[in-house]
Amino acid sequence: MSAPQYTPCEDKSATFTGWASTGTATLKPWSYHPRPLGPKDVEIEITHGGCCGSDIHTITSGWGELTLGPVITGHEIIGKIAAAGPESGHQVGDVVGAGGLIDSCGQCVECERHQEQLCAQKTFVFNDTFKDGRGGLSYGGFADRIRANGDFVYKVPSNISPAEAAPLFCAGLTTYAPLRDHGAGPDKTLGVIGIGGLGHMAIQWAAAMKCKEVVAISTSDRKRDEAFKLGATKFINSKNPEEFKAALMSMDIVVCTSIDKNADWGELLSLVANGGKFIMLAMPESLMVIPPAALLFRQVSIVGSLIGGRNTTAEMLDFASKHNVRPWIEKMPMSDANAAIKHMMEGGPRYRVVMETEAGAKM
Repeated sequence: MSAPQYTPCEDKSATFTGWASTGTATLKPWSYHPRPLGPKDVEIEITHGGCCGSDIHTITSGWGELTLGPVITGHEIIGKIAAAGPESGHQVGDVVGAGGLIDSCGQCVECERHQEQLCAQKTFVFNDTFKDGRGGLSYGGFADRIRANGDFVYKVPSNISPAEAAPLFCAGLTTYAPLRDHGAGPDKTLGVIGIGGLGHMAIQWAAAMKCKEVVAISTSDRKRDEAFKLGATKFINSKNPEEFKAALMSMDIVVCTSIDKNADWGELLSLVANGGKFIMLAMPESLMVIPPAALLFRQVSIVGSLIGGRNTTAEMLDFASKHNVRPWIEKMPMSDANAAIKHMMEGGPRYRVVMETEAGAKM
């Protein structure tokens, strides 16, 4: 695969250092020169960074070869504004967060609809190129600092701790947006497949949105008690034939947050009620095999959802603040980034690892 074309754009007076991958799960310290601080940009001294499955898929090349050189992942970013351009809308010292999206054109139909995540000229926070005419590459939050367009940086509500705020910028937003967009509420029974980083947030959002039933679906009973603590009203062990059979065609919305590589898609779709929706948030590295009859004869829809735009991000933070929705986290020092990645790959976290920098430890 050939590397995308881009124009270098570096501020040689500044050097940022992070944990980078060249295509394996072993991260190494690596430094780069960021883009010059533009009038709308901010520089963030990073204090906390959440670890997401997307980081794992990226650093191991599971979603494709890394063609832009060393990649610093991390897209659940919290820190303090260290420098702010005059048009950024931020003040030095503000505690802020940033997620997977750090730029868009601001002029296309998608941007006008506040769906910046669908903009053809968007820039993801890592392993991407900027399309604003200035050039440069994007590097993520497993680092000491980052520069980004201030329009895609959000002040953290004062009643949410910085460490807890970090996962809201991916796990939180990725699950909040589709529930809101597809009508989760008192008249809906909502199922959540997978109780992990995303799933444990989806259960909490659904409970806070007062869904009629919130059904946690897992492949074992290990997380049954925790699912109820998160707000589930029912639990299904998908490997238990009796429990699974009792749940057939019972859910208006099913949110798929993680999936086994050998999943039976027809079986999973059978959980959705006639006319219901199956929302894909997980992105398996293998192809999905969907039996058409599972959709046609019951008018079931499969839809995808990608993070969320600027307005949705701000709304999500406000909702989390007002309804006391918080991720369950395990803090680890960013200096032990490889240990954090290993913990993630072993499926150990309950339910999100948040790495803390030296600056974060002093907050």
